[in-house]
Amino acid sequence: MAADETGSAVVTRRANRLVTTGCLTILIALITVLGVLVSWMWYRHWHDGNVNREREEKAIALIQKQARATADDTARALDTSGATDTDALIGVIWRHTEAPVITYDPSRREFTATAARSARYDQKVMLPGGGPVQVTRCFVFAYAHSPGQAWTSRVSERDDDACRPGTAIGGLVRLARTRISSMYAEDLTRAGVQKALDPTGRRHSYDVKSAVRRADTVTVSILLSSPDTTVGQCYRFTRPVAGDDGQGSATALPTSSC
Repeated sequence: MAADETGSAVVTRRANRLVTTGCLTILIALITVLGVLVSWMWYRHWHDGNVNREREEKAIALIQKQARATADDTARALDTSGATDTDALIGVIWRHTEAPVITYDPSRREFTATAARSARYDQKVMLPGGGPVQVTRCFVFAYAHSPGQAWTSRVSERDDDACRPGTAIGGLVRLARTRISSMYAEDLTRAGVQKALDPTGRRHSYDVKSAVRRADTVTVSILLSSPDTTVGQCYRFTRPVAGDDGQGSATALPTSSC
């Protein structure tokens, strides 16, 4: 009886050792797998971060290069335009920069155009949710001219806050073009356009100054202001009166005054 109990105890101890050894083996294997997984995830995070940083830097460099090219191209266009009228010169600048806000300082004989520029790059991520990412930079273009000399240009990068009013005005311009394009010809009056742009009369973003019809064209002058009203820009909207079907496409151009 004692021998049987001793043999049973030996078998039990051996079984316990086997179980313990098996558990340790499984635990070590799990730790190894988890360690490899954590190391791989850390490496991917580090690698993807470097790749995204390089892609973002390249996108920003491209934006800056394009801004400098725009400044140079606009200066050349101003030289070759032969224009002397302020609004005509603003038109040249707008066509090349598409800046929603363009101002003129007569004391310095200098035009200033403020515009945001954007570029996209593909973000590399380990989990779903990556894809195109947009980076934006704010630029101020300055164009000066003295009698007998060529136009000169400067471009400087500013904080995003400098471009926010202009970005808002750009949105107001697009909305105004859409609404003026869809209006019936008989409604293209100062009061009619004001009502179309500000039906409740509570917004201060649009101030329609005039609506003049000449032959088959209606020209509407509007002062557009950013929501905080700190920045304003006059725009001239021109729409052909193609009958009364409200299908004439309006164009918009910034001007020095309304």
